[in-house]
Amino acid sequence: MPLKVTRSFFAPIFLLFCVLTRLVADQAPNILLVLTDDHSVPHVGCYDNPDVHTPHLDKLASQGMRFDKMFVTAPQCVPARATIMTGISSVLSRMTRFSAPLDRDIITFPEILREHGYFTGVVGRIYHLDGHNKIGSEATQDVFAKHQLETFPDRMDVVMIADGGVGHIDQFEAFLSKHDTHENKTKPWFCQLSFDDPHRPLDNNPLPDLHDPETLTLPPHMPDTPLFREDFANYYDEVSRFDTDFGKVMEILEKRGGMENTVVIFMGDNGAALIRGKGTLYEWGIHVPFIIRWDGVIEPGTVSTDLVTSEDLAPTFLEMAGLEIPEVMKGPSFLPILMGAKMKHPREHFIAARGTHGYNLPLHTADFDLSRCVRDNRYKLIYNPLWQIPYTPVDIFGLEVWQDLVNRHAMGELQEPWATIYFEAERAIFELYDLQEDPDEFVNLAGNPEYAEIEQGLKVKMHEWMILNHDFVPLPISDFNPFLKR
Repeated sequence: MPLKVTRSFFAPIFLLFCVLTRLVADQAPNILLVLTDDHSVPHVGCYDNPDVHTPHLDKLASQGMRFDKMFVTAPQCVPARATIMTGISSVLSRMTRFSAPLDRDIITFPEILREHGYFTGVVGRIYHLDGHNKIGSEATQDVFAKHQLETFPDRMDVVMIADGGVGHIDQFEAFLSKHDTHENKTKPWFCQLSFDDPHRPLDNNPLPDLHDPETLTLPPHMPDTPLFREDFANYYDEVSRFDTDFGKVMEILEKRGGMENTVVIFMGDNGAALIRGKGTLYEWGIHVPFIIRWDGVIEPGTVSTDLVTSEDLAPTFLEMAGLEIPEVMKGPSFLPILMGAKMKHPREHFIAARGTHGYNLPLHTADFDLSRCVRDNRYKLIYNPLWQIPYTPVDIFGLEVWQDLVNRHAMGELQEPWATIYFEAERAIFELYDLQEDPDEFVNLAGNPEYAEIEQGLKVKMHEWMILNHDFVPLPISDFNPFLKR
């Protein structure tokens, strides 16, 4: 039977030709990576969420490609952003602690771009990779100064941190102005622009058009209390405020006339600071929104259901620029997906790791946890080495919304499944979830004989990854044999 050749058959080949032609003509694309802080995947309108107001992000999705399975490989800002910059795991890069410096011997993809003619910068909210920008104790700051551990001013052409005097958008315009100087204006550019929203603390009144707490649809894992409704509405308000700012960023780019060769990426850096979100390896902790617009390459209004992670960004950006991908970056480039083609070796699973959060002592999981997870397209296995420590939510454990839930549980007013998933004295060492049948991750299948083969297969994948990444926590498959003499 002869092959039926259609427009869809030729499209990926034609787009690949267009990309290669641009690169040969020294027209490598500008790359703008816009990050929100603490933003899970359901919380954008174009992800079939009618409750949250995000017209500018929805427009971006209509102009480009929405990814439905983008995951970060760490549920906190520092390690998550480290994986984006380096293309390797936070464990391998030694970036699992908030006050960790990114060592000079670990290269970032903007440095490679810069070596090949790009003008590069990081602006806006703190970028988290110079000891959390040295926001911490005086002792930590002294160590950074003594050993010269701050490296990003040497890695980039422009490094700016927004404060009360200069805002995020002002800094982005300043970056573009520096690029447009005589010696830089012919260069392609890369910029990471980070926003504070919707990071806590949540403002009570950040918008004129506020979300109504009473009309919101709460997720099944969130107890329906007045305080949770109010808190959720405030979170949506901050998402909408960012959306307004994102619209201003797009206006700046449109006025400059540079969209024809500029890739615009929007992404959440990790999950929302809500219960079972940020700081956990449940879906709301690691599943983030991800939208890309690249005029002339990406077909507008398309959706990808391929599994991709934050570790795949660096290889993809380098391939966009026509550059070689370092061997240390193991993640696959998903450039073929952007061009409407299939990846030769699509990602089948990934590993995510939780580390130290903030600067406090290890009193509960909000500040300290060492969980790991392996997730494929259907199943997720979570490994809790610190199973004795009960769950405490990151960033909200001291707030009234959480204390109210604690009090309700103490008085016996909290129903299932919330009483179990939030207030068990000890966690299970292993948690196995069938995400197709149980997307809310309520039913732990670990230890169930019917799923023993699946559980063991995921443990083997995690075991291998932990060895290859020099992980420091105990391996999930024990080597101990009680019948051997030691």
